[in-house]
Amino acid sequence: MQGSRVESLVEVREIFSRLRGSIRGVVVGKDRVVDLCLISLLAGGHVLLTDIPGVGKTTLARAISSSIAADFSRIQFTPDLLPSDITGTSVYDPREAVFKWLAGPVFAPVLLADEINRATPRTQSALLEAMAEGQVTVEGETRELPEPFFVVATQNPHQFHGTYPLPEGQLDRFMVATTMGYPERRAELGIVRAQVERRPLDEIRPVVSVREVAVAREIVRKVQVHEEVLGYAVALAGATRNHPAVSLGVSPRGTIALIRAAQARAATKGRDFVGPEDVKELAPDALPHRISVRGGSSGASAEAVVAEALESVPSPA
Repeated sequence: MQGSRVESLVEVREIFSRLRGSIRGVVVGKDRVVDLCLISLLAGGHVLLTDIPGVGKTTLARAISSSIAADFSRIQFTPDLLPSDITGTSVYDPREAVFKWLAGPVFAPVLLADEINRATPRTQSALLEAMAEGQVTVEGETRELPEPFFVVATQNPHQFHGTYPLPEGQLDRFMVATTMGYPERRAELGIVRAQVERRPLDEIRPVVSVREVAVAREIVRKVQVHEEVLGYAVALAGATRNHPAVSLGVSPRGTIALIRAAQARAATKGRDFVGPEDVKELAPDALPHRISVRGGSSGASAEAVVAEALESVPSPA
């Protein structure tokens, strides 16, 4: 039994390593962001990338999809996009006198939701059921989505023209939310040189199959979480709810997402158990987007609330 578990963990590390090597060949100088995306993929979650245009959000999403031998869909979110443009709809066929179902782009193993906050909240909500339950209900019929199903969404900062804030329920569906940021000078020189001489994204070839990703997810779910570590994650979530600057703290769904991400991180490190360090490392990316700070709280931010929680809640030995 022990030998089988070790072999399984080696398989997860191998899949993670292959994906990381492929993506880092295109996304230069953003190793932490790449690792977060892959951890979320292996944990069965979804990723939200928030940043200014032009720093590589879409390139990262496409690099992930191109590294997996799977169908890939891209939805460019715009104000006139309708929910049926995402989920699909029935179209009448006059020759056969029947309505035929036309699946929307959401029915793909890897989905890029580009500039998701440029669509109206009504359209954004079309992804809620898909991201939470892996299915879509349209016209009274429920249809299963492919397994694995992985969403990488990008959004521009809220102060940008033509954006709508994501509803709290939508934000809560993302396992991690992070930013790309400007690259360092040396990394930017390499990026510009590579784009001038060739298109690195076109050179990516699949390095793992959909089946391998699905198997890795099953292995990750079996990584052990001891009671002390589970209690630590719950205590961190509780600390955000009790903070005086917070109007909406981390929900139990957020705690579950943090633990699942920690399971994936542990597996990529070759461990069959989650340690406190996994929770600590991932909390700054798995929790802040689930927190609403009161408007009158001067200087308070969701990130600062999580940092305070990590400082105040004692970690298990």
